[in-house]
Amino acid sequence: MLGRGQTGSGKTLAFGLPIIIRLTNAGKARPGHPAALILVPTRELAMQVNDVIAPLARTAGLFSRTAFGGSPYDKQIRDLRRGVDILVATPGRLGDLIEKGECSLDDIATTVLDEADQMADMGFLPDVTALMEKTPSHGQRLLFSATLDGDVDTLVRRFLHDPVTHSVDPSAAAVSTMAHHLLLIPPGQKNDIVAAIGARDGRTIMFVRTQMAVDRLADQLAMVGVRAGALHGGKTQRVRTRTLAEFREGRMNVLVATDVAARGIHVDGVSLVVHIDPPKDAKDYLHRAGRTARAGETGTVVTLVLPRQRKPTYSMIERAGVTPGRTEVRIGGPELGELTGARQPSGVPVRRDEPAPNGRDGRGDRNRAGDRPYRDRGERSSWSERPPRPRREPGSDDRPRSAHRDAPRTFTGDRPYRGLHDERASHRTHDERAPHRVHDDRSPVRDSAGRRPDGAVRDEHRHRPVRDDRSHGHRPRFERRAGSA
Repeated sequence: MLGRGQTGSGKTLAFGLPIIIRLTNAGKARPGHPAALILVPTRELAMQVNDVIAPLARTAGLFSRTAFGGSPYDKQIRDLRRGVDILVATPGRLGDLIEKGECSLDDIATTVLDEADQMADMGFLPDVTALMEKTPSHGQRLLFSATLDGDVDTLVRRFLHDPVTHSVDPSAAAVSTMAHHLLLIPPGQKNDIVAAIGARDGRTIMFVRTQMAVDRLADQLAMVGVRAGALHGGKTQRVRTRTLAEFREGRMNVLVATDVAARGIHVDGVSLVVHIDPPKDAKDYLHRAGRTARAGETGTVVTLVLPRQRKPTYSMIERAGVTPGRTEVRIGGPELGELTGARQPSGVPVRRDEPAPNGRDGRGDRNRAGDRPYRDRGERSSWSERPPRPRREPGSDDRPRSAHRDAPRTFTGDRPYRGLHDERASHRTHDERAPHRVHDDRSPVRDSAGRRPDGAVRDEHRHRPVRDDRSHGHRPRFERRAGSA
């Protein structure tokens, strides 16, 4: 079956409830052999789908768990060994578990590909194909997505037999409760306009194209007093989970993200989506816009368009099947506040919290400054305002006393005295030195075999052969120190 509907219309329940009903009387799943598989492209979507399905499955006595990268293998392996009825997984981690021998797809009765077109766009098509080949050919297979186009045709032709298509709306349809606007802005005011939009009331998601741009924008918003979380694929899973949790709980009102958050992520109450960088693809525009006006709510989608971006953006919007309003806005103008609720930011910088007590995140990586949540910096707005360290005046002697500091030092040339032999530390010339003694007068007499009178064998390390190189103007390379036995 192929399923298509508006984003936020409840596709997860559309395939989750039938799976639960089908498995209710199927018996307990064998260890390492899940009965139903739901493949999703991202970790966040895997957690979201499981959050919806797990409570319903629990009431039917079924066990639903996730398997995705960025999290420890141990817990996922323990869950599989206990027996998982419904497994929500990303293709990469599921393939690893199969290679380790911890998971088998022989008992899969239902396979769901959620956001199948995104998995194809992200390059997961070979992994998905390999996993689908491991599922029984007589099992049920379903593909769900907000858009269904040519990208999933390969999967459809190969694995779906005589599929039925259920479509709620055409692929380019827009949600009726969603308002679209193109904000035509001057180049020199983009940063100020973004800061004013970020200072609005209500939850806002801002989309940019690159991970570097996400971190940079989050820091810029922090400097003007806007709490913003950064979300992209370069962050550890613990940081990504924590950022989404803080955004859902209202501890921050702005989420800056790449397209990793554009599909499938559901957060209640998102009233505004801002395309800081206009998407190049119409599908990306629809998926980004779908983070607002979900499940019947209302929302606004605005796209910031510079003069050089107008022509490609107009073309992309036309392919998306929406008709937005076009408004020229400037910082401080009434149009910006009327369309987005923008207002002047406080200007009081906020900063990240200190790292965890052990200084590491969930996978053992060092926490970076960009991975920490915000907290107020109070009255001190920059490190330069910290009180200066007291300086020690020249000639003062207020340092702590130590025996090593006051110990006399003897130098040979430019090198400190290191307790070497007196001859090496002496400043006397070669001719003034005492003649080199081949044998120590205090050493016991030895026979030709190197034996002492008491029969002890000569110590080869401390009694080395003596080589007299004085004829060449050099000191002997091997010698025995005076007093050695």
